[in-house]
Amino acid sequence: MNLWKKALQKKIKTCLTPLFPLEENDLELTQPPSLKMGDVALPVAFRLAKKLKKAPYQIAQLALSPLQTIEEVSKIELAGGGYLNLFLDRKKFIKKIFEGSPKKDSGAEEKKIIIEHTNINPNKAAHIGHLRNAVLGDTLARCLKYKGEKVEVQNYIDDTGVQVVDVVFGFLELEKKKLPEIQSIPAQLDDYCWDLYTRVSQYLQEQPEAQAKRNIYLKKVEKGEGDEARIAEYISRQIVQAHLTTMKRLGITYDVLPCESSILHLKFWEKAFQLLKGKEAISLAQDGPNKGCWVMPLAQRTEKEKVIVRSDGTVTYVGKDIAYQLWKFGLLGLDFYYEPFIEENGHTIWISTDQPTSYQVHFGGGSKVYNVIDTRQSYLQDVVVESLRLLEYHQQAENSIHFSYEMVALSPQSLKELGLQPPPGEEEKNFYEVSGRRGLGIKANDFLDQLEIKAYQEVNRRNPDLPEKSKKEIARQIACGALRYFMLKYSRNSLIVFDFDEALNFEGETGPYLQYTYVRIQSIFRKLKERTKIRVENLISLDKIDHLTLSTLSPQEKDEMWELIYFASHLDEEVLHSLSTLELSNLAKFTFNLCQKFNAYYHKYPILAEKDEQIQQWRIITIYYLQKTLATALELMGLPLPEKM
Repeated sequence: MNLWKKALQKKIKTCLTPLFPLEENDLELTQPPSLKMGDVALPVAFRLAKKLKKAPYQIAQLALSPLQTIEEVSKIELAGGGYLNLFLDRKKFIKKIFEGSPKKDSGAEEKKIIIEHTNINPNKAAHIGHLRNAVLGDTLARCLKYKGEKVEVQNYIDDTGVQVVDVVFGFLELEKKKLPEIQSIPAQLDDYCWDLYTRVSQYLQEQPEAQAKRNIYLKKVEKGEGDEARIAEYISRQIVQAHLTTMKRLGITYDVLPCESSILHLKFWEKAFQLLKGKEAISLAQDGPNKGCWVMPLAQRTEKEKVIVRSDGTVTYVGKDIAYQLWKFGLLGLDFYYEPFIEENGHTIWISTDQPTSYQVHFGGGSKVYNVIDTRQSYLQDVVVESLRLLEYHQQAENSIHFSYEMVALSPQSLKELGLQPPPGEEEKNFYEVSGRRGLGIKANDFLDQLEIKAYQEVNRRNPDLPEKSKKEIARQIACGALRYFMLKYSRNSLIVFDFDEALNFEGETGPYLQYTYVRIQSIFRKLKERTKIRVENLISLDKIDHLTLSTLSPQEKDEMWELIYFASHLDEEVLHSLSTLELSNLAKFTFNLCQKFNAYYHKYPILAEKDEQIQQWRIITIYYLQKTLATALELMGLPLPEKM
């Protein structure tokens, strides 16, 4: 709820408490269908009717007189058999929002919230599906921080998993390369391993007997033994560095990189295993297909049990994930050692290590955990939550949230622009799901490069005289905004069909349209400064608002100005709504609607051509407030704010 609504609710409570036995939920404030009916609706009479055994209309009549003493309310009307529709004093409201808000009082918890996102296997370059994960996770973190929460962003590094071992296998068995030769590869290692991983996958399909040797490599890597482990560590570190560089292009960063190797070598799994055994959450299968495995019983599932430890003693992915989740909640009584991985612009990204260091930093121990993982992993996430329940950590199970999302597909035109052909027999499809195994693997960097190229072409067309460096920077900002907004504007469990031209359109529901609206407002204020020699911030003051009268405006302009300001004032509420529903698309839609409302308003009510000083001042105030709100919304979604477009 907005701060002004909380303040209003508090005053309503003061007025009505002497008259009625109120509970917290009785004073919910709602929105009338139209601002002509009121700015805020108070359905308290309907809430109290059963309790007081009176008709809602009678109760509303009793409430009417005391509510009229609230100074921020200019008028109250009874409607719909008992609704109290409140009309706010518009000038006082506008003055209030320009006084500046106190520190947000939004119900933020003091405890830490952990968000785990991105989590790319460090065996090859990132692909476009990873971009949706990272954009969702980063925006979620931004919104929670804006709400006032203490947030820790983690990017889990699966540096001992099968995918990394496949690349190790490829270097040693297919290319006969040792560590020094791998270190001297001139190409970007994530790109090099992209092709190598494909070759290994094909080789293991054609030579299934080679999987036994690959499994030996897996055990060595998990134990941290031999050349295999040293190669795995080198590959992982280099590719993680490349992944972070890719994500930096979208303004995405992290606090800590917990590594799977650290989980294994610091005996996190052994501790988790003992906890699971102690609570009889797992048992050793004596017969059947899982004989010799440690399994977890699953209630209400087609699969009655899930393998946690294989019969050869290796731990499954979900087993390690259980240990990791216990650490996130601070339930293991163990922590990693840490060392800096990247230090840039005053921010350090830490990485876990199993070797003691002198750094006194600690991570984990959250009260709530969001795991941003695609819908295909829903089953495994359910297993992790079930493990918490079986361990009797019921509160942590409730606070272990799978932030799921659907995959990214490409339009036929986008596929063509990336130099790819549809698979045989699928030429007529409306979209193509990305799949490296089917020859439709698309690297994130290639994808971003193409976006920037197309954005540059548009910038160059519109601003041919700009310096080349400026054109490239603006193109980068537009490409980033286009991609981030496209990933956010759809419901998270909707399949996205990405199209370059649609995403980069300067009109319609796109990132560039939002950025263009912001740039347009900046341009208005720049021209205003050239004309008046005064910065717009200095044209606005509480004293000036005091001396303005709304009656200067025509009734139509007064209503349209109010609608725009009142709509913009709901940003905080929209952020909270997006968080409570876990639908960040709500924030995206709100911001798009805000831009539409501004463009419609300014088309009718320009600033620079207005001769009446009071009318011009009201318009400056309106658009200045909208600009600040829009800038905040764009920053929450991670869209850069260009100087020009």
